[in-house]
Amino acid sequence: MTAFLARCRAIAGSAHVLTAEADKAPFLTDWRGRFTGKAVAVLRPGSTGEVAQLVAACAEHGVPIVPQGGNTGLVLGGVPDGAGNAVVLSLVRMHSVRQVDPVNHTITADAGCLLQQVQQAATEAGCLFPLSLASEGSCTVGGNLSTNAGGTAVLRYGNTRDLCLGLEVVTPQGQIWDGLRGLRKDNTGYDLRDLFIGAEGTLGIITGAVMKLYPQPAACLTALVAMNSARAALDLLTLMQDQCGAGLTGFELMSDLALELVATHFPALPRPFSVRHAQYALIELSSSQSQDHAETLLERAIAAALEQDIADDAVVATSLAQSRALWQVREHISMAQAAAGKNIKHDVSLPISRIADFIAHTDALLDAAYPGCQVVCFGHLGDGNLHYNIAPPHGTHHDAFLAEQEAVNRIVHDSVHAHAGSISAEHGIGALKRDELVRYKSDVELNMMRAIKKALDPLGIMNPGKVLT
Repeated sequence: MTAFLARCRAIAGSAHVLTAEADKAPFLTDWRGRFTGKAVAVLRPGSTGEVAQLVAACAEHGVPIVPQGGNTGLVLGGVPDGAGNAVVLSLVRMHSVRQVDPVNHTITADAGCLLQQVQQAATEAGCLFPLSLASEGSCTVGGNLSTNAGGTAVLRYGNTRDLCLGLEVVTPQGQIWDGLRGLRKDNTGYDLRDLFIGAEGTLGIITGAVMKLYPQPAACLTALVAMNSARAALDLLTLMQDQCGAGLTGFELMSDLALELVATHFPALPRPFSVRHAQYALIELSSSQSQDHAETLLERAIAAALEQDIADDAVVATSLAQSRALWQVREHISMAQAAAGKNIKHDVSLPISRIADFIAHTDALLDAAYPGCQVVCFGHLGDGNLHYNIAPPHGTHHDAFLAEQEAVNRIVHDSVHAHAGSISAEHGIGALKRDELVRYKSDVELNMMRAIKKALDPLGIMNPGKVLT
């Protein structure tokens, strides 16, 4: 190991090969603080060439590699296990925007660029990069691609995969694949790009990407609509899509309990309604034409929802500050849950038409098994993604309830599967859901995935123990 570390220092510089425990510590604990792994060293390359050389050194010495971006993942995909024989390869020093092409509507960036940095560079060029996440000030483009992150604008613009045109990747052998092509049509063989997107660093290390940009909308409006059920929310989504078409860019579902948690722990944030409602939809509408056009569309759609008894009440933001305040309510749900105590989280996706049935069915199963448990359900209804989290009944200690996590997961995930859904919508599999994947994927599907892994990473050094067993 001494010779290996000496070679790493020669490649990246001694200051960027961290071996002291205190220096490694920030890279070894997951975002939620639930797990801390061990590593031989943390490597911080400053270029794609250095990444390639470091990976080649790891392959030669048989050292496992855990690629890491902003370390904001929620499934233990970006931290090492407890064996202590791996290195963390952090891309924090690779944070340059390489090129903005406003005519081709593309931006090329290092994988270590913060999402917020890419958004800002696009804005400065008069364009829009639509990927938006609560962690955008700390998550990186490489991490977004490795997990195929979703966010609040998937309804209009798609997941990160849909926003990517080309990649630069370092293979497990230390070779560089330059696939940084800003092409929307390229029918020249297998789509290698899609292999690495969503692979969580198990097939190679994404070091750069060409991402799509869009024209800035002429207007963007926000409304919060109150309803009496999740089924009414589905009716509202259909109505909004019928009346607003592609202008509907966001449609977020929030349960009453989710908003009550925010009101309790963040009382400075707005509480738009004087009475409580079962469900709420946070709606974003964009227009490429004008503010008047957007206002007309939104007002007409909300009026129809109220007339048809789909909605009980609604508020429309009349300023940018009000719009931001409404979005802050949505974005503070996870923080409010954390302030309330530990809970069992699920990131699931379902056919949109089956979401109401899933919620009713699974709520009943959980209440029967754990009377009084609190289901905090919110998420991106427009693309079928729910964050379905369960807190313990009042009076039950959080740690005691967390001991039931495997049983709770079985109830939720079996119900997801029965409703033709997926146990991971946008967070990935990592190490946390690896065993669950085996339960719900077919042998045919798993064997194809293992064959791809074996072909690209025959030594098994890329993020071992993540995604596949």
